[in-house]
Amino acid sequence: CQVTHNKSFTLGEIANLLNLQLVGDEQCVIHSLGTLKNATAGQLSFLSNPSYISQLESCNASAIIVDAKFADSCKCNTLISKAPYVSFAEATALFNNTPEHEASIHPSAIIHESAELADTVYVGPNVVIEENVKVGEACSISAGCFLGADVELGSNCHLHSNVSIYHRVIVGNNAVIHSGTVIGGDGFGFAFDGEKSVKIHQLGSVNIGNDVEVGSCSSIDRGALEDTIIRDGVKIDNQVQIGHNCIIGEHSVICGCTGIAGSVTIGKYCVMGGGSGAVGHITLADKVQVSARTLVSESISEPGTYSSGTWHMKTSEWKRSNIRFKQLDSIAKRLKKLEKDSDNSSE
Repeated sequence: CQVTHNKSFTLGEIANLLNLQLVGDEQCVIHSLGTLKNATAGQLSFLSNPSYISQLESCNASAIIVDAKFADSCKCNTLISKAPYVSFAEATALFNNTPEHEASIHPSAIIHESAELADTVYVGPNVVIEENVKVGEACSISAGCFLGADVELGSNCHLHSNVSIYHRVIVGNNAVIHSGTVIGGDGFGFAFDGEKSVKIHQLGSVNIGNDVEVGSCSSIDRGALEDTIIRDGVKIDNQVQIGHNCIIGEHSVICGCTGIAGSVTIGKYCVMGGGSGAVGHITLADKVQVSARTLVSESISEPGTYSSGTWHMKTSEWKRSNIRFKQLDSIAKRLKKLEKDSDNSSE
């Protein structure tokens, strides 16, 4: 059966749990979170972006999480934070309303007799678990999931419905994998013999660290010989493609619709913006941030923000700019000739 949560806390309790300074009524009861614009009495809101400071005065929340420099602009209780957005993230955990399942195995699940499941595991309807699978404590495997032979899940993993994990994949503790994701499918490997493409069988696997989250409908391919590696704390958004033998460093973030070709190594604390891409066999240093829609076509050795493409503009302006772009080569040649002629005339 499902267990749902209806939680409420006093502001004093929230301040203690989040280690924040409370200015106001510690007995005020908070039952949920809300935005600055639409929050009502009994809700907790937050300000992290100064662009919304004008909404503080009209906010009807019972309390607001703010930086100390904005506290005087609030007309209600305040929770003072050095990092309001992080404090808001921690507050969402207090009010998390995701249904939880009690430990049980649905009668429609098909589980191989050699599989080892902890007693605290939930297995939903129509789940298939093949031979020699190991599932740790407090895992939740929702309806329609597939775990191939020799898969290992650590403790406290949550697989949403219809996740497919192919054979020999290893997943660490506290993983969250959303619906429709495929982990351990074959990498895109073929050798052309002059007439046809010959499949390169993918003999490696995927190794995922602790505290990793993977969004819905993403694909992480298994390695050709060695493993594809997703290290601790990595967060992967929806509809992301990670090719075979990639290595994603600790606490990096891969935003939606990103495509990463095979054998790319991404360092720690990197960000790949939405719709970005990386060609194969390159390396990104630690703390590299790639802007949305950027194509990374060569290795990046220094931290920083990198971009390609152009900003949007009116279509008529874009068409004119595109014509100029096509003319750059001839313009450069004419400029070089003019410089040469000028040098000759000055001699």
